[in-house]
Amino acid sequence: MRVRAAVLREVPGEWQVLEVELDPPREHEVLVRIVATGLCHSDDHFRTGDITVGHLPFCGGHEAAGVVEEVGPGVRGLAPGDQIVTSFVPGCGRCRWCAGGQQNLCDNGALMLAGHQLDGTYRMHLDGEDVAQAGLVSGFAEYSVMPEWSCIKIGPDTPLEVAALLGCAVPTGWGSAVNAAKVTPGDVVLILGTGGIGMSAVQGAVHAGASRVVTVDPVTAKHEIAKKFGATDTFSDVSEATELVRSLTNGQGADSSIICVGVLKSEDVGAAFSAVRKAGTVVVTAAGRETLAHIPAGLLELTMYQKRIQGSIYGMMSPSKDVPKLLALWQSGALQLEEMITTTYSLDQINEGYADMHAGVNIRGLLTF
Repeated sequence: MRVRAAVLREVPGEWQVLEVELDPPREHEVLVRIVATGLCHSDDHFRTGDITVGHLPFCGGHEAAGVVEEVGPGVRGLAPGDQIVTSFVPGCGRCRWCAGGQQNLCDNGALMLAGHQLDGTYRMHLDGEDVAQAGLVSGFAEYSVMPEWSCIKIGPDTPLEVAALLGCAVPTGWGSAVNAAKVTPGDVVLILGTGGIGMSAVQGAVHAGASRVVTVDPVTAKHEIAKKFGATDTFSDVSEATELVRSLTNGQGADSSIICVGVLKSEDVGAAFSAVRKAGTVVVTAAGRETLAHIPAGLLELTMYQKRIQGSIYGMMSPSKDVPKLLALWQSGALQLEEMITTTYSLDQINEGYADMHAGVNIRGLLTF
C-alpha cells in the first residue's frame, strides 16, 4: 500500500512529507493505522545528527498509538480492531534482560536505530530505496508495519491521542523518578527541564511522596504549568535552585536530581552532581550528542560522598507491564495526561511542531492523523 510519511533524506535536514510504499506484515508482524504520535525530542536528535541513524531515508516517530488493521502469520495476542500503544523496544521476553524484568534493556533494543525489522529487511520503500523505521515503529506515518512485540494492547475505550504519550514521554519521565531516582516519601527532588519527560518526572516524584519537587527551566512560561503537575518550587537558573535545596536540607543537597533537558550537555551533569547530597543520585535521562563523553564530576567527591550517577532509558520500565499500570493511574485520576498535550498538528505541520518545541511553546506536541 502507499501511505504518507515524514521522512529524513539527509542529516542535518528537515522532515519531508512524502508518499512511501509499505509492505504487508510478515511473520509476527502487524499493520497499524497510526492515530496519534508525540513529537519527542529524540526524533529531533536524529534530524540534527546528534544521534546517528543506521540508514537513510529514515521515517521517524517512536511514541505512538493506533489501531491494528491486519496481522501476519504467527501473531497470537493481537487481532484487527485492537487499540495499541507502541513500544520502541520490542521486548522479546526471552533474553537475560527481559527475563530479569528489565524489558527496556531487551537485546532487540540494539535495532532501535538500525531501521530494519527483526529479520534484517525493510518494510518501507521510497523510489526504490529502503526506508528505515524509528524504533521499528515509525509513527510519523499514516500506517506502519511493526513487530507484534512493539504493540502494547490497551482498552477499546481509551482515547488514542492521550494513550500516545505512554509510548515514551510518560513512562520515561515517571520511571526516572520512581525507578531510577527511587524517590521516597519526604525526599527533596530537583528536576532539570520541564518538557514532556520532565513534567512526567514531576508527576512521578509527587506520586512517590516527595515533599519538595524543585524544577529548573529557562522558559518561564513553563513554571506555572509545572506547579499544576505538582512542582513546589520553580526556577530559571540551576544555581538558584541548588541554593534552595541546600537550604531545605541543612546544606546537604537534594536527595536526587533528574536531568530531562532537551539537549544534554556536560555542564548539566556537573550541576546536577553538585546539587545532590551525600549518597544522592543523579539520573541522566536526557540525550545529547553521541560524541559527548566528558562528565565534570569531582572524582574524590564521587568516592567520599558516595554519590551515584544513574543512566535511565525508558524510565527503567518494562513497557508491556508498566504501560497498562500507568493507564490505570490515569483512569483513577492519579496521573495527568491530557493536560500535557499543548498543541496538535497535522502530519504536514511536523516541522512547525518541532519549531514550537524549540521555542519552548509546548509541553508535548502531538501529531494526529
